[in-house]
Amino acid sequence: MPAGPVIPTLARVVRGLLVLFWAVPGVLLAAIALALDLSWRQFGFTPTVVAAAALVYGVGELGHFQRRERIWTRALHRTLMLALILLSLSPLPVWWSRAPDESFFGSGMVLLVFAGLVFLISLNDALRRLAAMLPDETLRSETRFFSWLNTGFLGVLAAGVALWLVLRSVPPASNWGLGLRWLLEMARPWLLIMVLLLPVALTMTLLWKIKGVILLSVFRE
Repeated sequence: MPAGPVIPTLARVVRGLLVLFWAVPGVLLAAIALALDLSWRQFGFTPTVVAAAALVYGVGELGHFQRRERIWTRALHRTLMLALILLSLSPLPVWWSRAPDESFFGSGMVLLVFAGLVFLISLNDALRRLAAMLPDETLRSETRFFSWLNTGFLGVLAAGVALWLVLRSVPPASNWGLGLRWLLEMARPWLLIMVLLLPVALTMTLLWKIKGVILLSVFRE
């Protein structure tokens, strides 16, 4: 990998990858903790706003690399727009925890979940584009596989959330259906955490591996 003027740009990419490595799970943790009021309400909107702002900053740092590559920049712009949407929705977990029966806040939380899932899909696509521009065939093949796996998993998860919303709007036909709906409502936050752990972990793995390849290539020069 060429040295010289490229190194400051790569340093910003590494910084962006590191910020995203911590911000991606940070948004999930802060949103769930505030929504469930796990003694986090005392911090107000700060945890989710800071974590979502870190997403915006991290994606923005990646944008300094290969600005003339149109496919790469388009993928990054989509990811940045979704990060900004998450930032604008970041206060919702606090509002929803204070008024969970308010339909407006409930709809906002659904939008936040979908925005988060689409953001992860878009981020995985951007990481695949980034790896394609790096001189490491092993990284490129691994990133293609794991981003494809992650995108498929997130797509199924989004479809599952949509199906749950449809079933929620249909009156249960029996007491068994009513009991199942109550159980799902009670376990919904923890189910969401458990299901999201795998795609978040895979995304963090890709971020860390790409960061390591960039650092190794720079020091090898």
